[in-house]
Amino acid sequence: MMPHNERLSSEAILARHLHLLLALDQRLLAVHNIAGPFGLRTQDPGFAGLARIICGQQLSVASARAIWNRLQQRSADMTAQDFLNMNQDDLRNAGLSRNKYMTLKGVAEAIVAGELDFAAIGELPSHTAITALTRYKGIGPWTAEIYLMFCTGHPDIFPAGDLALQKAVSEALCIDPHPNQQTLVNIAAQWAPYRATAALLFWRYYAARRSRPGLPI
Repeated sequence: MMPHNERLSSEAILARHLHLLLALDQRLLAVHNIAGPFGLRTQDPGFAGLARIICGQQLSVASARAIWNRLQQRSADMTAQDFLNMNQDDLRNAGLSRNKYMTLKGVAEAIVAGELDFAAIGELPSHTAITALTRYKGIGPWTAEIYLMFCTGHPDIFPAGDLALQKAVSEALCIDPHPNQQTLVNIAAQWAPYRATAALLFWRYYAARRSRPGLPI
């Protein structure tokens, strides 16, 4: 079994969680055969990690990456204070929408004011951490879940609101029509405590079936 609070922080841990997941639900063996190997693709925790995820909200992977690259040209580290020091028009010209700018501005101001501590959030149980993040305007459950998965290595997160995951699970498990968010939450419950690994598996399956990037960041 998974040690208490073990994070997805290495390829070795991911491999162990995948082995345990496949033993838990043997239907996923066929999914894995199609998906093939996959890795973690972790991001640094903190403001920069969240900013990159917010850049990718409701955009293709390529478009999100282009915007993030332009932002990094303005600040390689992208700290909260760096962001607040930037000109709004310059950030808009880089491709950041007004709504995303306002979300990141609010988060950056909370960090500088000492109201938001990403290190502390990273240590919270998933439901508590999601509540702490979604109190900020512009951060919904999907954004919070993706942050916890990719920036803190939380092992038991499954972003059921992700359309690619809904479609992947529908195709892989022959569910028609594809499950909505709540139905997918219920389905994914059987993959606890390895739901993050299950999400990575299904994103890779989705990509393999379509020959395109499967991860949302």
